[in-house]
Amino acid sequence: MLPDFYFWLRLEQTPGVGPGTARKLLTSFGLPEHIFSASYEALCAVVTPKVARALLIPPGDDFLRLSEITASWAMQQGNYVVTLADAAYPPTLLEIPDPPLMLYVKGRPDLLRHPGIGVVGSRNATAQGIRNAEQFSEALSHAGLTISSGLAAGIDTAAHQGALRGMGSTIAVIGTGADIVYPARNRSLAHQIATEACIVSEYSLGTPAIASNFPRRNRIISGLTRGVLVVEAAAQSGSLITARMAADQGREVFAIPGSIHSPLAKGCHQLIRQGAKLVESAQDILEELQLNLPQSVVAPGLIPPAPGVVATTGLLALMGYDPVPVDVLALRAGQDVASLTGQLLELELSGQIESLPGGMFRRLG
Repeated sequence: MLPDFYFWLRLEQTPGVGPGTARKLLTSFGLPEHIFSASYEALCAVVTPKVARALLIPPGDDFLRLSEITASWAMQQGNYVVTLADAAYPPTLLEIPDPPLMLYVKGRPDLLRHPGIGVVGSRNATAQGIRNAEQFSEALSHAGLTISSGLAAGIDTAAHQGALRGMGSTIAVIGTGADIVYPARNRSLAHQIATEACIVSEYSLGTPAIASNFPRRNRIISGLTRGVLVVEAAAQSGSLITARMAADQGREVFAIPGSIHSPLAKGCHQLIRQGAKLVESAQDILEELQLNLPQSVVAPGLIPPAPGVVATTGLLALMGYDPVPVDVLALRAGQDVASLTGQLLELELSGQIESLPGGMFRRLG
């Protein structure tokens, strides 16, 4: 018996058939099995004669072996093959011009349907960029957003790590087969994401790290989200490709500004000049997306506080690392603003937080 994805995989593996051509064929013939039972003349009415001939060639040994490997992989716990026709296919990807025919998923496929934001940036990030990526991602994850990134070194790694500490979790969109970890240094992180969150790829099993695949996978990072945050990027960074794809897909683009002397700020400044939203805190993003931090949001491992009873250590954990308005902090703590005054003063005098203009507070350590 053929696996459910057999004809989808065969269509995906047919030479000359990319997402655009596949979409035309599916529009004309319906499900992939109908494409492969169509006549040469009918196929030529939709695609070139060369592609029509390729579609009519019976599957060879290499394809049959790949189909068996994929079926075996999909039978393992936590592995899923999701086709364009499956109910589990993320609806946001259906909105983009060239959605992948198949997704290979390790972990939690439900995360593909959660509201999300992409966080991307330089592989050679600064220490401050790493901190920003972690802190923004953790705060946005606490707000219920799922953080999508690319499992690369630098900003991507920090984004995944920060997101895993929040309730929104993370999605790693990779440019290899779902059975390969790249870069190898992220093997431990990839295992954690596969166990607790979600790894997704459009590339067939065994696909190695090919340079041209990584810019292409960026459309999935942006396509899964409501917007993309660029943390650090050089003037010619691949992160700018993700930002451009996000804009083309009708997603919001956010950028963190930096020093005018830093090469890794030039890409963000370029995006801001082109209309990206300048952001200084995670709250800026939530406001732009018209989202609110739920009152139940607390840092992982904390018991939701009883109204009026929050120790200063618990308040420090609730604050996170981004500047936070006192009224938002009061919502997290389940108290009114007046009752927090003494605790905030105690934390400020001990050097653990600082007060900022506009009733904002920021954790220092």
